[in-house]
Amino acid sequence: MPESGTAVADSPFRSGRTSRDEAPQYVLPLVVHIEKTTPPARNDALRTAARAVLVMLSDERSAGEGEWARAMRDWQDARIRKVVRRARGAEWRRASALPGLTVTGESAEVRVFPPVPLDGWPKELAKLQVSGTDLDDPEPPAAPDLAGPVLWLNPELEMSAGKAMAQAGHGAQLAWWELSETERKAWREAGFPLSVATPGAGRWRELTMSGLPVVRDAGFTEIAPGSCTVVADHPALRG
Repeated sequence: MPESGTAVADSPFRSGRTSRDEAPQYVLPLVVHIEKTTPPARNDALRTAARAVLVMLSDERSAGEGEWARAMRDWQDARIRKVVRRARGAEWRRASALPGLTVTGESAEVRVFPPVPLDGWPKELAKLQVSGTDLDDPEPPAAPDLAGPVLWLNPELEMSAGKAMAQAGHGAQLAWWELSETERKAWREAGFPLSVATPGAGRWRELTMSGLPVVRDAGFTEIAPGSCTVVADHPALRG
């Protein structure tokens, strides 16, 4: 299912039509809490969104006969779409009342919800804006912890914070799919630590040819179809 270095015909992130397009399409909603006076730092928002995806994937309600399991299976059988919207004040409180999980970072709060049909968003979430998720880092982000998982962003692409949050979530999901159950358990019990960083152009080329999972965007928004957006670098996946 994941894409590792080379294109996989049935990858959920492959550009061009695949068998996944024949299945009913679902989307994983993520909502980032952005108050006007206290917006989160961009890098922390990306890390928190990626962790939110992992928390949803690993939740017992997403597996077996859990209450979210059917929606999660239907979502993963089709394109793996994630959409990030923003909320503040009463909007955030209404979103927080819906079934889902809230993950908190150093400055960011992200709530992730079970997948919904592409055209069947709950009204509390459908009203939220996709635009306006442009975030900055007040200070340069800390260097990534190279001993742990790192989600590397393509240095040649410009993405809004919302788009980058979704792409970081894709990368975390590809890493999760390739890990063994033992490796998943260890990551989960540690609280899903991870870094998000942008390498130099030379290092990026090395990463894309390393055999690590690569997200190739389907091109629904912002960037060209087939663009490599994220390399998911987890210690257990390094050659």
